[in-house]
Amino acid sequence: MKTIASHRTIIASADGTGLLSHAGSLLLLKTLHVTGLDRALSAQLERWRPARAVHNPGKIVADLAIALALGGDCLADIALLRAQPDLFGPVASDPTVSRLIKHLASDEGKALKALRAARALARERAWDLAGPAAPGSDGELIPIDLDATIVIAHSDKQHAAPTWKHTFGFHPMTVFADHGPGASGEPLAIVLRPGNAGSNTAADHIEATRLALAQLPQHHRRQVLIRTDSGGGTHEFLAWLTKPGRRLSYSIGFTLTEEIQQAVLRLPKSAWTPAYDADRQVRPGAWVAELTGLLKLPGWPKGMRVIARKERPHPGAQLRFTDVDGCRVTCFVTNTKRGQLADLELRHRRRARTEDRIRCAKDTGLANLPLHHFSRNQIWCELVALACELLAWMQMLALPGTTARSYEPKRLRLRLFAVAGRLVRGGRRLRLRIAGRWPWARDILAALARLQALPAPT
Repeated sequence: MKTIASHRTIIASADGTGLLSHAGSLLLLKTLHVTGLDRALSAQLERWRPARAVHNPGKIVADLAIALALGGDCLADIALLRAQPDLFGPVASDPTVSRLIKHLASDEGKALKALRAARALARERAWDLAGPAAPGSDGELIPIDLDATIVIAHSDKQHAAPTWKHTFGFHPMTVFADHGPGASGEPLAIVLRPGNAGSNTAADHIEATRLALAQLPQHHRRQVLIRTDSGGGTHEFLAWLTKPGRRLSYSIGFTLTEEIQQAVLRLPKSAWTPAYDADRQVRPGAWVAELTGLLKLPGWPKGMRVIARKERPHPGAQLRFTDVDGCRVTCFVTNTKRGQLADLELRHRRRARTEDRIRCAKDTGLANLPLHHFSRNQIWCELVALACELLAWMQMLALPGTTARSYEPKRLRLRLFAVAGRLVRGGRRLRLRIAGRWPWARDILAALARLQALPAPT
């Protein structure tokens, strides 16, 4: 039988020079520089630099973030950068990296404050450079999505505990800024919590929201739409959101009570309007209606509207005891006064994109908290946030208007970062020559050109 496969013997040797793997990571290095994140980290973490130390703590943290963005999932994966000093510069040894994380965790409050300050400074510059591609540049509300997720621990780490899903690990609260359809999003806060932390703990929602708002540029902090599932539908959290002077909009899932079920049954058929699908087209078999006037809402914020959606379950779906008149019913509350009910309900349903953001964060280091101590794992969560932000800012600045703007980390690594290259010196310049047959070589060069055209921070 004749085959068309090649059976030539390939002899391998480890003597290549000037070669680079992950040459596309130059996009991350350029983003790190143009946003000023490298400078901000160096300035904020200077106090943790020992006397006569060779490595800058800010550079170590930036290198760790790049390693996570390239797919690393432990501190030792910084070796990928250390092996290529021509591209990444001098990279700290594993013991030096471990000592820095230990020192930061021993002064956790100040270290987290410093890391978050650096992120906020870089975010403001990144959004300013992005112009119309930045969130909120069109004057619309910036969706800020809160959601908790389970991170499984496979060993007895500090504060790991049984979770409500009958697993063992942690239950961090995450907050992401949604960049809208056809784009990605960026983390504003990742608050590590024990595995037995509640899904509807108001204090945790308030802390996460406070941290997220502090990350936004000052002029955007009242241009915000807070979205959560029904875990955020508590008296305490809604009271905090609507505190006088705060001026926050919200769209929050609401628990279906017996009173709401009765109100749904009392609504006439004419009160229901067709719901929209993801493309803002009428969705057959789904309707929305407002229930506010039919409910007694003592103790809830003034101006809170209750909006219900009912939908025929798809064939084969298991019915629930909360189904009303054969339809699946869900509710959310909002303080938005204008807009069609179908548009408000679609806006709330787009909160589901936070599941994509969490999945991307887990592909960028959040799936595994590699350290034993709880405080060190909280520092790790900040590194994950930095890595996700580098990816999001790179896409926002270098890939606007392209399909790559919405690539998830796995696809970015496969198509843009994994390209091989060679560093060539000549004419007092250092040139990166990437593989000519790489299918996405032109996209990489165009993205680098956009980043190089941006002004350097002063």
